[in-house]
Amino acid sequence: MPTSPEVSLNMIDRVSVGDILTRTSDVFPNNIAMVDGDRTITYRAFEDQANQAANALRALGLTPGETVGLLARNCLELMISYMACAKANLVCAPVNLGLKPHEMAYCLKDCGARVLIVEESLAEAGKGLPAHLPALEHVYWTGSTTTEGGGKSWKTFESLVQSGSTNPVEVLTGDRDPVQLLYTSGTTANPKGVITSHLAVTMTAMSNTIANQTPPQASILCTLPLFHCTAINALAIPTIMTGGKLVLTKGFDAKECARLIEEHSVYMFVFLPMMYQAVLADPEARSRDFSSVRRAFYAMAPMAEPVLKKVHELLPNADVVLGSGQTEFTPMTCMIRPEHQWSKAGSWGSAAPLTRVAIMDDEGNLLPPGQSGEIVYRGPQSMTRYFNLPEATTEAFKYGWFHSGDIASIDEDGAIWFTDRKKDVIKSGGENVASIEVERCLMGHPAVSEAAVVGLPHDRWGEAITANVILLPDATATESELIDYCKKNIAGFKVPKAIMIVEAFPRTGTGKIQKHMIRKDLEGHYSDK
Repeated sequence: MPTSPEVSLNMIDRVSVGDILTRTSDVFPNNIAMVDGDRTITYRAFEDQANQAANALRALGLTPGETVGLLARNCLELMISYMACAKANLVCAPVNLGLKPHEMAYCLKDCGARVLIVEESLAEAGKGLPAHLPALEHVYWTGSTTTEGGGKSWKTFESLVQSGSTNPVEVLTGDRDPVQLLYTSGTTANPKGVITSHLAVTMTAMSNTIANQTPPQASILCTLPLFHCTAINALAIPTIMTGGKLVLTKGFDAKECARLIEEHSVYMFVFLPMMYQAVLADPEARSRDFSSVRRAFYAMAPMAEPVLKKVHELLPNADVVLGSGQTEFTPMTCMIRPEHQWSKAGSWGSAAPLTRVAIMDDEGNLLPPGQSGEIVYRGPQSMTRYFNLPEATTEAFKYGWFHSGDIASIDEDGAIWFTDRKKDVIKSGGENVASIEVERCLMGHPAVSEAAVVGLPHDRWGEAITANVILLPDATATESELIDYCKKNIAGFKVPKAIMIVEAFPRTGTGKIQKHMIRKDLEGHYSDK
């Protein structure tokens, strides 16, 4: 029974992410909710274990609004912990595994986590954390026995779950109470914590379900990491909302992902462009049956038209569309509509359901179609605030809109044509050059797989346009050939002054190219020239 009349009334009409799982378990109790290697869990078992973990966390003395830290790859325990936090009105903070150890420690210290849950395979990384976390009291891990690490006793996650009751957790939960705390990957400063509410996560799940026309009980492949907003908010929670099957992987492997798509008749997935290229390059992966796929997203970067054509051939029944968003404005915020997947393939698409997108100048004026400025958003899926950063929050919400930091224009059809990140626009010889335009040009070359373009200090040009490129397997090209190709396809002032052919780019844990690291590594490239 509810503990008070206030809680009793709250339970009737509240918006709580934890209630999403409860409702689905009522309707589809015996459906497989998740697949994690050779492990599966039904919605009834998922609901029971999330309730047990929620009651156990409350028994530790955690109160609404406190944070639980997670150090885990994609696994059942991460999702059980996330839902347990949602049910107990706690804040789930999965650590970005792409961060450096000191950055991970910074995030967990910043949020004051009293509880840390660690996946067994990450135990060595986890043992270095407790010494830096003065607020940490309890550590649980997915191993089978109690152990020690970093001066703390580590109990098993199973023991935490088993110590709690399966009774529903009845705790006062406000729609705008925080449910997740995700840290951005960090570039020139410490990572920023992004607080997102129950309302925002729920509305995002509804928006994605509507936009993707996701049928009940569909299988969704989740290979992007669940510590990232795309996986947790655009894939996992919408799947739970519709009673679907979330097929988890620990990372990306072309053969394994292709096998899972065939075995589970996957309806939808999100890959980065390099993942599609890996599948296309692997004969065994390419030979699988992809006929079940109806929605294939690509994210983080555009795909060259020749690659896009090959992807369409591989996925004959799928809409192949770009989706975009960011941690602060829970994705998807915009996506290419199926009817535009060819005609506007170079765009970000148009606003997702529940989202309003506009273009603003530096003085706060909204701009008409065709004019370039900063992308700004309004919608219920906005973050609540940056954690412990009130000035950054105020700046992000200036003029009554959320400011993305992206430069773009919107055409008459509502399609958003991204130009560049504000910080990635290169000022060369008095001209502003969008790095993404040069990257798209380079990726049009038949030998180029990926490109990253930055501006480097130069005595004459101010910033010299400089490119790093990765070639396709078995392809060859020289710097001079690539420069000549650019001269034929873009304006002369946009042509790179130098092009380096490399084996790999520095990346975040989600595969995003870290341009600040490229700039740092090459900052003296033109100093003696």
